[in-house]
Amino acid sequence: MTLILALDFGGTKLAAALVNIGSRKWLRYERRLSPANADASTDLEIMRSLIYSLLEDAKPAAIGISFGGPVDASTGMVRLSHHVAGWENIPLKELLEDEFSVPVSVDNDANIAALGEHRFGAGQGYDSLFYITVSTGVGGGWILNGQPWRGAGGMAGEIGHIVVDPAGPVCLCGKRGCVERLASGPYMAQNVREILENVPPSRQERQGGKVLRDLVGDDLRLLTGQLVSEAAAAGDDLAKEVLHKAAWALGVGIGNVANLMNPQRFVLGGGVTKAGEDFWRVVRQVARETALPEVDFEIVPAVLGDDAPLWGGVAIASMLI
Repeated sequence: MTLILALDFGGTKLAAALVNIGSRKWLRYERRLSPANADASTDLEIMRSLIYSLLEDAKPAAIGISFGGPVDASTGMVRLSHHVAGWENIPLKELLEDEFSVPVSVDNDANIAALGEHRFGAGQGYDSLFYITVSTGVGGGWILNGQPWRGAGGMAGEIGHIVVDPAGPVCLCGKRGCVERLASGPYMAQNVREILENVPPSRQERQGGKVLRDLVGDDLRLLTGQLVSEAAAAGDDLAKEVLHKAAWALGVGIGNVANLMNPQRFVLGGGVTKAGEDFWRVVRQVARETALPEVDFEIVPAVLGDDAPLWGGVAIASMLI
């Protein structure tokens, strides 16, 4: 039995899974939320406990790791995490190779999820695809000619930081109107929160937001991108407006990428893509309007869900055996 261990260091969750090479079913799977005040050492500690719980007395042939942040895939060095402190220049590959004495491969979550969808999901049978994850942030990963394409310094695919509205709000990266600033879950929640905090109660009925307020019991700090999607589906006008803007930003980004690189498929994963049919309709329509009429492409949902980074981990680990 040849075992592969797949690990996912996400922005808010940690997951680990064990699979027999060639199988499509996890032998064992563990998932844990990262604590609110997590740093690199707490994340590593939690992941280590997940690994030992999964392995029991077994030994994997290789380990494949998805990391939510910039990674130098050639050395397995994590450059940083935008969501968890203390990950600056951590040699993750080396740490795990030293501890488990097996080959390890590390890449960022979007590249890994692209590979997962290509090998096991919505990208099977396609030579070129661009995977986009829309959740805590907005990231992208390329498969070109059947292979991952990371760019000269491993930074290809950063669709989240394509500027679509130069007069828009300021993003974490310092630029205005990035796709991520308009379309990621936490930023959608922030946009709604800021509007509701600045709308006097007398005008709230007209502006929308009642469903949103009811969902969080008037505690606006509890708002999330997922709740914005739910409120939009329930007919809340303000939620629909923010979701529409998110879908528009994503559509403009996709249309521009389609013109530039001409992939066969765009595969969309992550929490915000569960936002309902209206969201998908706007994304597809705006992308189509933004791209040249001669540029052919499809926009489809990812099929591996939250497990895409883990299946991508399986794919990169398989290459080491």
